[in-house]
Amino acid sequence: MEFTPETVKQLIEKKIAFVERMGLKVLELMPGHVKLMAPLEGNENHIGSMYAGALFTLAEIPGGALFLTTFDPSKCYPVIKELTIKFLRPAGSSITTEIFLSKEEVERIIRDLSDKGKAEFVLHGELKDLAGTVVAESHGVYQVRSTDKTWAVVDSRIT
Repeated sequence: MEFTPETVKQLIEKKIAFVERMGLKVLELMPGHVKLMAPLEGNENHIGSMYAGALFTLAEIPGGALFLTTFDPSKCYPVIKELTIKFLRPAGSSITTEIFLSKEEVERIIRDLSDKGKAEFVLHGELKDLAGTVVAESHGVYQVRSTDKTWAVVDSRIT
């Protein structure tokens, strides 16, 4: 399968049924940079602001999206190791998040993947309402792992 920008967009928006039901949309998609949006409509909680689970999903999905735009899925796959979110204020509108990986960080990840069969990286995100107010902050620890099975023996010994 060729991972064109349109293919990646479809995978992000349609592959996971929950994500599709919540109406998550890709706004920007390029190597090292992803911007996504979740609409308030359909994701409201009992007080009319965005449901915490929808905000959490919006914070988590960019890691996979960034992987698909930046790395070769035929050579490695992503794993999320940890995601924390700090809710700062009620989200009363649609929410966006934008995630970046620098060229230097991408190069480091590729080197580690080549040398060790896996590489860990951290993504920090801000979830913003339509006025640009930060309503939540996320901290995700991700890992890419080689699809080369010879690394499996090494992986089982590394903690």
